[in-house]
Amino acid sequence: MSKILIALGGNALGNTPQEQLQLVQGSAKPIVDLIEQGHDVIIAHGNGPQVGAINLAFENGAREHANVPSMPFAECGAMSQGYIGYHLQNAIREELLNRSINKLVTTIVSQVVVDRKDPAFQHPTKPIGSFYSKEEAEKLMAKTGDTYVEDSNRGYRRVIPSPAPIKVVEKDIIEDLANAGRIVIAAGGGGIPVAEDDNHGLVGVEAVIDKDSASKCLADELDVDFLFILTAVEKIAINFGKPNQQDLDQLSIEEAERLIEEEHFAPGSMLPKVEAAIQFVSGKDGRRSIITSLEKAKDAVLGKTGTIISK
Repeated sequence: MSKILIALGGNALGNTPQEQLQLVQGSAKPIVDLIEQGHDVIIAHGNGPQVGAINLAFENGAREHANVPSMPFAECGAMSQGYIGYHLQNAIREELLNRSINKLVTTIVSQVVVDRKDPAFQHPTKPIGSFYSKEEAEKLMAKTGDTYVEDSNRGYRRVIPSPAPIKVVEKDIIEDLANAGRIVIAAGGGGIPVAEDDNHGLVGVEAVIDKDSASKCLADELDVDFLFILTAVEKIAINFGKPNQQDLDQLSIEEAERLIEEEHFAPGSMLPKVEAAIQFVSGKDGRRSIITSLEKAKDAVLGKTGTIISK
């Protein structure tokens, strides 16, 4: 059978711990469907609402109480990996036991190396934290040196860089566990962004790595057969949401690149998913990437649905 890396979208996790605890029960079922088919599965996931809530809690706490520390964003990412993994691995474990499948599941807090010279550090784009008035944002920028921009006419928010992932630090551990038949949850939220210093130490940096890009990076390093990018829709579409919407069953690399040039895919939504899929299948013959919904993953691996991108 195949080795599959699943990149779970945020719709599988929810916005609060309570909502997440409910949603992961449903998310576990199609994941275990793939395991029951005999596939080896590694799971990555987003963390947008979760890391935002953690960051906001510390930000508000530090503003209101002198004894509450501000929390670096890398540490917020680490916390989100822990609590998402806690919920997800327990839901998968329960579903495995319900089907009498004897497999272990674990979460690896994962660091992803980025390059401090990445141009993204000169052009931060990812909004985080609270909304402020223009006057408040200007005072904060003068005090901290951070960048604040207007966000959808709702106020000003801090923005941080989104650099490209270079490598997953814990790759060998993840690979050893996967090769031993374990189910591994890793690279959550795109991984904790870290930079290497001159002594091979790792230092957290204020950044956020795109989840799909990090999933592609890990899929490359583990040399999986399939990269499953799971989202809210069953198939990629052109003219999405319009009367002439057309769902796509298969795309070659060249066809996918042409559709990107024609701006069929929205930035921050489907575009990074398609780009990650192209990069993955370009790396080696025989690889396939499938973009589909979580509920359709079982059928998609059999070629019954989803959008397959291949050479």
